[in-house]
Amino acid sequence: MPKLVRDRIPELSGGQATPLGDAAFRAALREKLQEEVAECLESGETEELADVLEVVLALAKLDGVDEAGLNTLRRQKAEARGAFTRRLWWTAI
Repeated sequence: MPKLVRDRIPELSGGQATPLGDAAFRAALREKLQEEVAECLESGETEELADVLEVVLALAKLDGVDEAGLNTLRRQKAEARGAFTRRLWWTAI
């Protein structure tokens, strides 16, 4: 079954690879994100978080945002709304 793979996979594993256009690449990345998140949730391994991050960074790059820019957005949101440091489980009233 064809799927989005990292750049060196064809070189390392063989097979045919065709570059995707922007719209198809964005759709494939969104599917890949779901796949990687599912693998991360199933295994609980930190290495899987690295795979999720790689896909997130590729999606951000399509929107013209690099890793530093994405981290800036993350920090701004954390400043405005907080992060997850207090481990709060909220119940709305």
